[in-house]
Amino acid sequence: MLRRSFLVILLVLLAAGCGSGGASSPTGSTSTAAAAQGPGRIVSLSPTATEMLFAIGAGDQVVAVDDQSNYPADAPHSKLSGYEPNVEAIAGYDPDLVVASGDPGGLVDGLGKLNIDVLIQEAPKNLEGAYEEIEELGDATGREQQARTVVSGMRSQISALIEQASAGSGLKVYHELGPDYYSATSQTFIGSIYTALGAKNIADGAGKKAPGYPQLSAEYILKSNPDLIVLSDTTCCAQTLEKVAARPGWKRIDAVQDGDVVEADDDIASRWGPRIVEFVRAVAEAMAETK
Repeated sequence: MLRRSFLVILLVLLAAGCGSGGASSPTGSTSTAAAAQGPGRIVSLSPTATEMLFAIGAGDQVVAVDDQSNYPADAPHSKLSGYEPNVEAIAGYDPDLVVASGDPGGLVDGLGKLNIDVLIQEAPKNLEGAYEEIEELGDATGREQQARTVVSGMRSQISALIEQASAGSGLKVYHELGPDYYSATSQTFIGSIYTALGAKNIADGAGKKAPGYPQLSAEYILKSNPDLIVLSDTTCCAQTLEKVAARPGWKRIDAVQDGDVVEADDDIASRWGPRIVEFVRAVAEAMAETK
């Protein structure tokens, strides 16, 4: 069951990363008016968009969020699915705007027939793409200035963290998506974070068949001998430094020997909203302190 659950998560990540990497414009007949006045009823089918909406002060405009949106805690949770959207159920909330990370099941066409605007924001390729999506969401919700303030704060904090991480520039890092050794290359959003911090991503050498999310082997990881390991499977799969150290042969890895293992929050590490600053901070501090 563990492997099946993780493969579902991986397929979702792959689907999100297959787009253009940039945000798309709202669709529907009233997008210009909605952006100018600010929609009063928003449905979010994307956990990342939910976090962004509340961060830019549009939380009061949100009437429902999907079943994967778990932050913030006071968001209006529902049983709506962003993976298998039900147009009738979504329309039941009488939204002016629906925000999603993809277009599964003809979501855009279905809502378009009901004259409901849809804003698709796929997984970006890097931080600049994330900033653009936050600002676009601000434009679409009438929260332009708040969105720009959020982006400015993120830029400032991340810039300082990149400088802090420079002490560990060139360190080899292994980012773990699951205990079956799926990882993320520099072609993905999360991989771009390591590039920005000056780390060398060991997954890049194994991503020919799966450029975004290759499955590494234990032998490959052991041979690569990463200086830093980042676990983004602590919630889904309960992985810890202790469990990693118990894997056959892993005590020989420098990162494990020195305790240079970051136990990251799965959700923060898989989303590209304002909380990504927390992830960058955890990795930057670990890089600066790595022996």
